[in-house]
Amino acid sequence: MIARQGNRIVVQAPMLMSTARALLEAGQGFWDAQTWEVDLSAVSEADSAGLAVLLEWQRHCQAAGGVLRVLGMPAGLAALADLYDLGAAFARA
Repeated sequence: MIARQGNRIVVQAPMLMSTARALLEAGQGFWDAQTWEVDLSAVSEADSAGLAVLLEWQRHCQAAGGVLRVLGMPAGLAALADLYDLGAAFARA
């Protein structure tokens, strides 16, 4: 579902309503006071639940004093983020 590579989290599953809870659970315990990268380049499908997962991960990361950057955000997910006025909420690379 996700793989940790140092301070990079590689998401290897669709980010949909049906996978959101498992993604949230898989990401527990990673976040601390460093810069984290979440690589979405392997995400084949995403909906608004994917944004909710990213927001929750970002909240945990910021609470620990870290920074979360999103890499390879799929165009559809980026469009949803912009539609919901969340485009600036994610540092994208």
